[in-house]
Amino acid sequence: MIKGKRPRRLYKYRSFSNLTLTMLVEDVVYLADPTTFNDPLDTKPTLNVDIDNDALEGILSQLIEQRSTAEMSAAAKSIKYRGPKTINHIARQSRKKADQLLADIRYNATNPDYEIDDPTQHLLRYYLQEELLRRYNKGVFSLAERANCPLMWSHYGDQHRGLCLGYSIPDASANDVYKIQYGGSRLVEASSVFAMLDGDEAARQKVDESVLLKKAKPWGYEREWRLIGMRGEHSSPLELEEVIFGTRCTPSVKFAVVKALEDRDRAVQFFEIHEQHGSFLLKKRLLNTDELIVSLPRRSRQYDASFDGLTEVEGLKSE
Repeated sequence: MIKGKRPRRLYKYRSFSNLTLTMLVEDVVYLADPTTFNDPLDTKPTLNVDIDNDALEGILSQLIEQRSTAEMSAAAKSIKYRGPKTINHIARQSRKKADQLLADIRYNATNPDYEIDDPTQHLLRYYLQEELLRRYNKGVFSLAERANCPLMWSHYGDQHRGLCLGYSIPDASANDVYKIQYGGSRLVEASSVFAMLDGDEAARQKVDESVLLKKAKPWGYEREWRLIGMRGEHSSPLELEEVIFGTRCTPSVKFAVVKALEDRDRAVQFFEIHEQHGSFLLKKRLLNTDELIVSLPRRSRQYDASFDGLTEVEGLKSE
């Protein structure tokens, strides 16, 4: 997998929301399904066929059997079915699913409407790509190298109204954080998939990189790294070090976040983003939390209430 020299901090741009507040207060991260990403080409490789159709059938059959076995085993466990009969039944049913799909592919390939040289290979490649993507049921927590990127603030930080969370990476989590590679090809060699299923670790890493860690070159401004693991919400394996507020972030949001984290047993630093005079660059600087807490929260009728009990005000007496 692609590692690279990891920065001292990695950053998560966020809008301010209930989910963001939960991330901060409960110290959790959410590893998302990559199919929900805004780039439809992200984590969607294309299979390059460099082996014959018989070998493709063998790969597809193995992938289907592995997936079906895992799904049926989980179902059997939930209803407390176990033992040799259950294992044999699962194996037979998994094999049956694979054989049925291959039979359907062979039949559909005889359709005269296909105007391609090898319909069988076309269908095998299509279903192999689908199975390959199903195999990658991992989630992704995307991070960036910089906290001062104007485009990142615009695209992911609620048009500079949000905030940015700065994390350090503990040694225990270092092997789960990977650098994105921009540009190049989305192709995955079928021979690499074949070797991966045969236990070749180098081939598995090559396939993993093609599926999870490649993006189109125009996305390079993100300088993205990815924490990869099981999908869903988890206690954070990263260490929250700082919170940076965008240039348009309101004082009330800053106050709410500062107060929410004030009793945290490991303090975080608070920053705010400022424009650099005469340029398009952004710079972060320490937030004056004392000044913020002195001025907020406020009561709108504070001064009106000071006149309670007076029946008339000098200068406003009636003639």
